Amino acid sequence: MDIFAGLVRNILEEGFIYGIMAMGVYITYSVLDFPDLSVDGTFPLGACITAALIIAGVNPLLCCLIAYAAGAAAGVLTGLLHVKLKITNLLSGILTMTAMWSVNLIITKGSAVLPFYNRSTVFSMGLSELLPQDIYIYRFALIGLVAAAVCKIILDLYLKTKSGLLLRASGDNQQFVTSISRDPGRMKIIGLAIGNGFTALAGSILSQQVESANINSGTGMVVMALASVIIGRGLFGKIKLLKPTTMAVLGAIIYKSCLVAALQLGLPTNYLKLLMAVLFTAALVSTNFLSKRRSRPYVNTPEL
Repeated sequence: MDIFAGLVRNILEEGFIYGIMAMGVYITYSVLDFPDLSVDGTFPLGACITAALIIAGVNPLLCCLIAYAAGAAAGVLTGLLHVKLKITNLLSGILTMTAMWSVNLIITKGSAVLPFYNRSTVFSMGLSELLPQDIYIYRFALIGLVAAAVCKIILDLYLKTKSGLLLRASGDNQQFVTSISRDPGRMKIIGLAIGNGFTALAGSILSQQVESANINSGTGMVVMALASVIIGRGLFGKIKLLKPTTMAVLGAIIYKSCLVAALQLGLPTNYLKLLMAVLFTAALVSTNFLSKRRSRPYVNTPEL
């Protein structure tokens, strides 16, 4: 029982953090219909900036905000490459992702891994210090839940604003946005900034959990985030009470559960990326299959 509880705790600890990233990818992938590959670069960007700032003695909460701002700036770069320079969306994301590799190395001063053990983090200050001893071991999951909930509420409130409605319209019908004298390109840049800001924030929080930053931590993050969004929408799309942001978080938790289950069954870690690709493929295929079944017209056969 203790082993099962430990596995559940591990799933929730990282599932909520990856859920923040999934909400960011939901903005770019589902709302804007923009396949943003810069996620693989902005996730470690948030981690590296956080590690460097915490070593310098900056408040961990402030590190999260700075990491978000840095990720948003990277998203703006992707948007400018696409909107202003007319580079395709895929290549824009690849260019930003490639540039972030060098930026992250500059931040870590050429080191692939930047540890900051025994430093103050969001998991060792504030609310964590008030937790009873019996609950303290669950602080990672609790703080992750609070962070994901705050991000979800803020994002849901933003999507209800005029700017948020224009953002959704930019992905669905750019002609409509243009017809009301609004620039859809500008809204794309804003959406990419929000999405990559959430991704960098997730990287910042995860680095504070493991107390180190790794410039390779972004590899495969776009696959994980996209799979989380697709799984969440595929499994919970019919539940009207759930918002898409909630579905993205739940999808991230389910995706993480599949990875943990595979590792517990003895899958070597060398095959982890292969498993991520397989899960992503399965999510895509199942979603396409379900959407075809739902859209298939009902044929009333005459009685004999």
